[in-house]
Amino acid sequence: MPAQAQSFQSQAPFAVLLDSASGAVLYEKAADDLMVPASLAKIATVLVAFEEIAQGRLTLDSEIGISENAWRKGGGISGGSTMFAQIHSRVKLSDILQGIIVQSGNDASIALAEAVAGDEANFARLMTERVRALGLTKSVFRNATGMGDPEQKVTARELARLSDHIIKTYPELYKIFGQREFTWNKIRQQNRNPLLAMDIGADGLKTGNIDDAGFGLVGSAVQNGQRLIVVVNGLKTARDRANEGRKLLEWGFRAFEPRRIFAEGDIVGEASVYGGEKGRVALKAKGPVNLLLPRGSSERINARIVYRGPLTVPVQEGAEVARLLVTRGDVKTLDIPLYAAETVQAGTLQSRAFDALMEVATGWVRKALGRS
Repeated sequence: MPAQAQSFQSQAPFAVLLDSASGAVLYEKAADDLMVPASLAKIATVLVAFEEIAQGRLTLDSEIGISENAWRKGGGISGGSTMFAQIHSRVKLSDILQGIIVQSGNDASIALAEAVAGDEANFARLMTERVRALGLTKSVFRNATGMGDPEQKVTARELARLSDHIIKTYPELYKIFGQREFTWNKIRQQNRNPLLAMDIGADGLKTGNIDDAGFGLVGSAVQNGQRLIVVVNGLKTARDRANEGRKLLEWGFRAFEPRRIFAEGDIVGEASVYGGEKGRVALKAKGPVNLLLPRGSSERINARIVYRGPLTVPVQEGAEVARLLVTRGDVKTLDIPLYAAETVQAGTLQSRAFDALMEVATGWVRKALGRS
């Protein structure tokens, strides 16, 4: 996809800029291509921890044991990022989370994985299951740290959506991502996220770097009540990572203006219904539907409703039955669920027979066209 079509060009091989309020993608580059996450995988590690707290299985005061495995594989002797937790010690979850988020501690990540799931492999399967539940279909995790594994891959778009979910669902716990430093075991370490020191409204999230991944960053910033989330990965240096993240955020805040396309409660469209008391069901979104569009742009906006249909009865009011896809040029700017605005029950025997006849006839047409 030509970056010029988006009025911006990034050095990053992988990049996404997401507006949190609308879900609109303002910029993307190889956004759905699989890439190596490095420590960006720890965002999913933290998701599991936050969910465990929310469901009452853990508290911030829960004590997490530091096993010999966590100490050897992720502690100071490993040579990687660490919170320097002592072997066989017990550490409060509140400190473990700071060790993971602020210091990118591999020892803290492994200890958390062992506490929640018994071992890191089981925890990684849990990470993958949890992101699948959020509708993220491509990302696969094999460990809690982001250490190299040929099967561990994510996409920039899914990292942005995962981060947005964490920000919106766990606002109090998310504040840890904006913490500038953390001292543990008398060792003071600063947050590795360079955006936090740039005076651009940044309050998260995470950096990553291993040889197979290059330098990556997931960041978020708020200006004038608007939150943007940026993902860049595959850059050559830490400076490039910081510069590209900052430039994308500043460009996003400067270059776009909000546009409402549907008010809350508006009917967005309809979907066909098979065997119902009526042949179509009205669709609506949850809340208003907004886009961010380039200031002064005349780019063509295309919107379409996608669903597997015709829908079968009964269709319950409020059920998610379709999606609204909006594109701006080559950029998929919006992809949100649509819900049935009414209930459609089964129709009369005569109407169902008519629908069946029409479906058979349509099937014949599709089959004939498929042969041509």
